[in-house]
Amino acid sequence: MRDDIRKNFASDNVTPACPAVMQAIADANVGNVPSYGHDTLSLTLNQRFGEVFGAEVAVFPVATGTATNSLALSAMVPPYGAVLCDQSAHINTEEGGAPEFFTQGAKLIGIPSPEGRMDPQALPPVLQHNREKGVLAPPFAALSLTQATEWGTTYPCKTITQLTSIAHEYGLTVHMDGSRLGNAIAFLDCTPAETTWQAGIDVLSFGGTKAGAMAAEAIIFFLNERTRPMVASMAHRIKRSGHSWSKQRFLAAQLLALIDNDVWLENCRHANIMCQRLLHGLHKHPAAHLPFATESNEIFVVLPEPQLDSLREEGYQFYTYPTPQGVPGKLVRFVTSFYTRPEDVDALLTSLVS
Repeated sequence: MRDDIRKNFASDNVTPACPAVMQAIADANVGNVPSYGHDTLSLTLNQRFGEVFGAEVAVFPVATGTATNSLALSAMVPPYGAVLCDQSAHINTEEGGAPEFFTQGAKLIGIPSPEGRMDPQALPPVLQHNREKGVLAPPFAALSLTQATEWGTTYPCKTITQLTSIAHEYGLTVHMDGSRLGNAIAFLDCTPAETTWQAGIDVLSFGGTKAGAMAAEAIIFFLNERTRPMVASMAHRIKRSGHSWSKQRFLAAQLLALIDNDVWLENCRHANIMCQRLLHGLHKHPAAHLPFATESNEIFVVLPEPQLDSLREEGYQFYTYPTPQGVPGKLVRFVTSFYTRPEDVDALLTSLVS
């Protein structure tokens, strides 16, 4: 195996699919079965995910995170409406206008926060002002939260409950971008239910790819009086968007493999452990500045630029971000995954201190 394969800390999207997922795909690759979600595997998704979350759910498998978020929001927000999110939210900064496209024009409005976590106290003034504007402003129809956040932090379950309660009071439904939900659950040591529907989440984008799938996400509706009307149109929205897989069994197989025996959570726990190992080493680095808490599998750290140049020369890969004002060096992100080994982390740390 080439050494540079183990030097890619740019994302948890760079990894291979985990063995359980590959085996499930191979097992599903036998015989002729009904298409477009009428296969046995797809027909068990509602039941199996319902058991994981302890709730009545409607599950719609999709291949990409962008489509999952955007399709979910399209069912929640009218074209003349708006989505309230954190300024750093993936839907606001990294999805190429897909949420606006899929919602046919709904506006995304981001509010800033220090660590990617929206402050419950910030919501009422924004929502009240929007209500007072009347037809002059697109009405907020949905609140979108990211768990874990774009800066590697997590929302405590209590904070999510505060946010969703305010949103529901103002007539909004609440979406959660759970692309790294498993990492947040592992850090919080909570159940999947406690950080989602029990905290007031209505619709979840379940992240499978970063947790070990080849390409599998899911839109999950926690069925209640707010979400039941949305479910009826979702199959049509998926088909119209071009995200309806004829051989859906291969999407379902990946998702079922992840939730079977909590594979997704074990993968995410391992990623978090590797991240904490890296964090422990960075704390010993005299020039390292860590602007955010590390509460998932992402570390943001400011390091001297010459040292980063040396890492690149050694074959290491990572993303850079705008550096906090007044802090010398460059802000970079290191991401660990189920595929990261202790020796990979140790080798990176050795290169950083050498």
